Amino acid sequence: MTWQIFYLACFLLGLVMCVLSLFTGGHTHSTHFHFGGHSHFHAPQGHPTHSVSVVNGFTLTAFLCWFGGIGYLLSTHSVFVAPLVLLISTVSGIAGGALIFWFLAAVLLPRERALTAEETEVTGVVGTVTGPLSPDRTGEIIYTQLGARRSVPARSEDGTTIERGSEVVVLRYERGIAYVRAWHDLDP
Repeated sequence: MTWQIFYLACFLLGLVMCVLSLFTGGHTHSTHFHFGGHSHFHAPQGHPTHSVSVVNGFTLTAFLCWFGGIGYLLSTHSVFVAPLVLLISTVSGIAGGALIFWFLAAVLLPRERALTAEETEVTGVVGTVTGPLSPDRTGEIIYTQLGARRSVPARSEDGTTIERGSEVVVLRYERGIAYVRAWHDLDP
């Protein structure tokens, strides 16, 4: 194996992992690494529960891309000797990983926060029936909460049929099912 093939393989592996994490939101097992004994960055401004490891899937893929890309370019298009190319590639890979780490830790992480139970409470929300509700069938409702559109399986609380498009209120939420009543049926 030549150095060019090694660098090209590192670059392509890092690129494929970056593209996978782009399309999966970083939720693949190939970009989710666990390492013991590494440092964590804790977000400033009262976010002690959030931390990101310096060595994580995103920084590793960025390192591989930069290391492999710079190494390949220098090994094929420069007069540098192999140890110097390796050193420059390693420094470039560390810089690329550091840039991604900075973005994660300084830009994205401070805006993250844990949701409270009150913010995600389903009881009391007003929604629209998308799948008709009948005594023998579970349907579905959609509603907006915290600016996001959500859906949940639903049943009529009193066993009546509720047609698609009707506005409903969630009276209780048990075991992943919202028990609803039509908005117009509620007493003022």
